[in-house]
Amino acid sequence: MATTKAPDAGRRSDRSRRAIHDAALALVTEQGYRRTTIEGIAARAGVGKQTIYRWWPSKAAVLMDAFLDLAGRTAEDAGGAPQPDGATSSGGSAPGLPDTGDLAADLKTVLRATVDELNNPVLEAVTRALTAEGIVDAKLGAEFVQQLLDPQLALYVTRLRAAQEAGHVRAEVDPRIALELLIGPLMHRWLLRTLPLTHAYADEVVDYAIGGLTPRA
Repeated sequence: MATTKAPDAGRRSDRSRRAIHDAALALVTEQGYRRTTIEGIAARAGVGKQTIYRWWPSKAAVLMDAFLDLAGRTAEDAGGAPQPDGATSSGGSAPGLPDTGDLAADLKTVLRATVDELNNPVLEAVTRALTAEGIVDAKLGAEFVQQLLDPQLALYVTRLRAAQEAGHVRAEVDPRIALELLIGPLMHRWLLRTLPLTHAYADEVVDYAIGGLTPRA
């Protein structure tokens, strides 16, 4: 007597999660964060609302999870490195900024990767939606910072502290302020679209910042 193989619940759940992620990202890109609803995501994904609420407490949580998943897939498609904000990893080790001993070159590598991410049309619309909505929605803004920005900013702090220990950055420099000298100009130009965001601009930002970070004669 032939046996019927039981459905793979785990695989079905993975398919449903991916469908929900894709639906959330598509709707936010098409109509913006505020007009996107749990009902709309469920309808686009072909699932019930309760399926979404079983896994996520809110629309913001769905979108954040979807964005993190998208960023991870984008990095994998690019070959696994650079990761978000230019972080690298190998052999399953923890990600970190490159450390070749040349701080300026390493930072240029990272900021160029950041420019590429911000200019990536697959990521841009959702990043803008989360960033803009986080300005007016304090709770979403805090989640965006905690889940996405803080882990990446910590990599800059680690790299700058290593540069301090090597004598390449003045000991009194606050790494948290220093990293804002690097990231702030890129985000300003990208958010306000004042001028094109390019690799050349990223290189100049590093050169200007390094001038204020390195030991003085």
